[in-house]
Amino acid sequence: MSWNTQAQPQWGQPPVQPPTPPGVRPGWARKRVVIPSAVGLFFIGVVIGSAGSSGVETTSSASPAPKVTVTVTAESKQVGKSDGKPQEKAKPSAEDTGKVAPVPNFVGMGLQSAQDTAQAKGYYGLSSHDSLGRGRLQALDRNWKVCSQNIKAGKTVSTETKLDFGAVKLEEDCPAKDEKPLEAAGSKMPNLAGKSVNAARGALDSGTSVTVTDAAESRMVLMESNWQVCAQTPSPGTELQGQPVEITAVKFEEDCP
Repeated sequence: MSWNTQAQPQWGQPPVQPPTPPGVRPGWARKRVVIPSAVGLFFIGVVIGSAGSSGVETTSSASPAPKVTVTVTAESKQVGKSDGKPQEKAKPSAEDTGKVAPVPNFVGMGLQSAQDTAQAKGYYGLSSHDSLGRGRLQALDRNWKVCSQNIKAGKTVSTETKLDFGAVKLEEDCPAKDEKPLEAAGSKMPNLAGKSVNAARGALDSGTSVTVTDAAESRMVLMESNWQVCAQTPSPGTELQGQPVEITAVKFEEDCP
């Protein structure tokens, strides 16, 4: 038979403590603290929230701001070799700006080609006249060729300069001397012999009455630039006081009677 030697507590008395194991100081006992899981999660959430509000770095999902690139263009300056100081850019000359240009040689060119060449050089003030002095108009420039020019070839002048070409028809020969258009003689009768009837009329006052007759036959003088003056009344040098003028003429390929 086994007997339980541990004293059993009596009713109404405090329980008897078990004996202390060997090597353990009396009065010491191991304690275990158990924190409920719900309370622990509460404290963890408080700690994380405090860290975010106190300035601790947190992760953000916002995209980074775009980079801005600024390009700065530096103005280059010419530096002189002698003193190393910046030099100002040389100002363009009048020839560089197209305000002056050398005059080409137009003699021998077709009148239309001469005009095109002049315009390509910047000359737009162009005119032409009949080198034979007959006062013919250059109605179709391609049918005329240049015999003379008022500005010498190779000379550099302003492109504002007026260029005038003396010309004859393609089938004609250039005269040894360019015949300028007959100018008005003021109040005196000019010498019209050998001039075209057209040029003679142009040299007189526009109000002058002019009668033209054929010196060889009884033909009508229609194209006056194709007729040359044989005789005139009044005679050259006569004072003009509004009197009528009479002219006899033949065609240029004919001789005066």
